[in-house]
Amino acid sequence: FIQMFSDVVMNVEKYKFEEVLTRVKEENGYTQDSDMNEKDLFKVVEEFKAIYRKEVGRDFPMSVKEQLMLAVEAVFKSWNNNRAKVYRRLHNISDKLGTAVNIQAMVFGNMGDNCGTGVSFSRNPVTGEDKLFGEYLINAQGEDVVAGIRTPKNISILEEDMPHLYEEFVDISKKLERHYKDMQDIEFTIEDGKLYILQTRNAKRTPNAVVEVAVSLVEEGIISKEEAILRIGTEEINKLLHATFEEKSLKGAKELTQGLAASPGAAVGKIYFSAEEAVEAAKTEAVVLVREETSPEDIEGMVSSEAIVTLRGGMTSHAAVVARGMGKCCVCGCQNMIIDYKEKTLRISDLVLREGDTISVDGSSGKVYLGEVEKVDATFSSRFKKLLSWADEIRQMSVFANADNEIDAKVAFEFGAEGIGLCRTEHMFFEEDRISLVRKMILAADTAERVKFLERLQPIQSEDFYKIFKAANGKSVNIRLLDPPLHEFLPKDDKTIEIIAEELNV
Repeated sequence: FIQMFSDVVMNVEKYKFEEVLTRVKEENGYTQDSDMNEKDLFKVVEEFKAIYRKEVGRDFPMSVKEQLMLAVEAVFKSWNNNRAKVYRRLHNISDKLGTAVNIQAMVFGNMGDNCGTGVSFSRNPVTGEDKLFGEYLINAQGEDVVAGIRTPKNISILEEDMPHLYEEFVDISKKLERHYKDMQDIEFTIEDGKLYILQTRNAKRTPNAVVEVAVSLVEEGIISKEEAILRIGTEEINKLLHATFEEKSLKGAKELTQGLAASPGAAVGKIYFSAEEAVEAAKTEAVVLVREETSPEDIEGMVSSEAIVTLRGGMTSHAAVVARGMGKCCVCGCQNMIIDYKEKTLRISDLVLREGDTISVDGSSGKVYLGEVEKVDATFSSRFKKLLSWADEIRQMSVFANADNEIDAKVAFEFGAEGIGLCRTEHMFFEEDRISLVRKMILAADTAERVKFLERLQPIQSEDFYKIFKAANGKSVNIRLLDPPLHEFLPKDDKTIEIIAEELNV
């Protein structure tokens, strides 16, 4: 309580308390926080109070009313902290709404072995599969699970530990899903053998799971096809085009560590150990944020990074949940990593990586590789195609694409375009071997010379059109005749101007 109050209400960093816990556990050879006895806990509490006194400048408040009022104040203040502003900007939420404080009685999951706490999704937030997905800890409080400080058990093991409660939980999960007509993210506590549901909300999930869940809910008769389509945002569709690693390149890659596959995708970037440095570096290069565990303060660094890798935490930790919501690649719980924030190094067994070194992160397998692994583009699942076919039944518009060459045309038709709405002929000439011919044609001294260059350009363009029509396979193609903005074709730098002048003898 002291640690959490200090962190959430007074902004005293958590690691200062963690260091004390780690030291006491090491001194006594304990592996879990719950191994500590009464004497150890008294000692820890005294040290925690001393940290509070040093950081805040006054004693820890012992009055319940004072604690409550300070906590209420902290919630109101949190509306305007940096991470809340970033979150609102990300999700287009107005700054003017304000927030509320909800006060409720506490239930305790840390009163013995018939108590526990956990977080569970009513379906798998990575794949969308209709199966409980979550974690819990026996004899613990909720913060222990989501903070990523202790490594929890899979929710399926609750069926062995407390079968009747597991059954009750499955039943409640389905009831909540039917009521809210969506997949749920549920927090629960077991106090003295009784199950309490603390909160439920529509669950964050990967773009693939968004599609899978929406289609499944239609098939289960819970929502309509129109509702399913409305649930897939343009951002999700964008993220469905996630890359994966190229098989051959992957086989030759050196595996650094294996963690939990918390959010799918493939990313390559340079490692940075703080959100601030990641934000700065991301202005010029691809970045991977590597942390012991993330906290809401790291949100800007997470937004700027291609991927997130953490040393601690499970599938319901902060890093995992936020990354899935953003469609970012994420690997959690890489327990064989040691991060030295001061020296800005990452040690994995005898290998030491420094800030700025490149790694490749596979959020679908949970593996992290040394250096750069080649990526390949994503393909659509059968469920996504099904959803698109429903959109076809309902829509009133046709979708055409821009395409100026064979590759663009093929991609457009693979993605279901009904034709090419605009083929910009000037874009056919930007490649190195073509642009010099166009320049010579523009700068020709007379018609005869111009025709000479046009005759060399014609077969090139005819071949391009042939390939585009072949890809279109009978679908319509709108061609815009050559409208060459001279500044796009003529050289701007002295060196190229000299070369062309020499070639044309002008």
